[in-house]
Amino acid sequence: MFSTPILVFDIETIPDTPGLRRLHGLDPALSDAEVAELAFQQRRAQTGHDFLPLHLQRIVAISCALRAGETFKVWSLAAPALSEAEILQRFFDGVEKFTPRLVSWNGSGFDLPVLHYRGLIHAISAARYWDMGEGNYADSREFRWNNYINRYHTRHLDLMDLLALYQPRANAPLDELARLAGFPGKLGMDGSKVWEAWLAGKADAIRDYCETDVVNTYLVFNRFRLLSGEVDRATTDTEETFVRAELARLNKPHWREYLEAWESTAP
Repeated sequence: MFSTPILVFDIETIPDTPGLRRLHGLDPALSDAEVAELAFQQRRAQTGHDFLPLHLQRIVAISCALRAGETFKVWSLAAPALSEAEILQRFFDGVEKFTPRLVSWNGSGFDLPVLHYRGLIHAISAARYWDMGEGNYADSREFRWNNYINRYHTRHLDLMDLLALYQPRANAPLDELARLAGFPGKLGMDGSKVWEAWLAGKADAIRDYCETDVVNTYLVFNRFRLLSGEVDRATTDTEETFVRAELARLNKPHWREYLEAWESTAP
């Protein structure tokens, strides 16, 4: 069904408090919460909001949904089990291994630039991902015309960007679009609550939230395949049924909650 593996990804970030200490020469005695609050205050004074610049966002989770052959897998690369450098390198190692079609929601506007900056900071190698036709691969020439970097290529498909026809004012929130389509949407958390959850020691909740978001994105992508004429309605419905069954097999609390919500939100 899928000649090229599909890898849907999403990241969760927190303020880079070690980096903020380094940049601003802050007192080592300050807690992470205090360092972040100082950065938020400065950002609000400058811009009116406290969303930190992308290079100051530290990655604590990358969740992935891989659809390849007859399988559908969901997993996370996440702190505290892994360092940020390990999270990044393992993600790009996966791109190196599978050369998948990447799918995201606002990946071009947020996730990928963060991955770029943080990868540079941690001296990560991501040769396949950065191949734009001059790499050391047998098929590198093909990447001149279809690579992960160019906005209008499909090797990375930013669904939000494409559906809005590259007009930011037309962007739609994933949560709302997913729920309008009959999918669960976000459960119990959103991006604005990640830092609070991290300070409370709820790394597992952050990971679970990120995983449900990649499944929301995959389901919206499945509908897009119908919209764009890649598949027919029967194939789309079969795929949704397949995803339900695969999530049920995982038998974890957040997937049980997700499947229950799916039943209640279906039109």
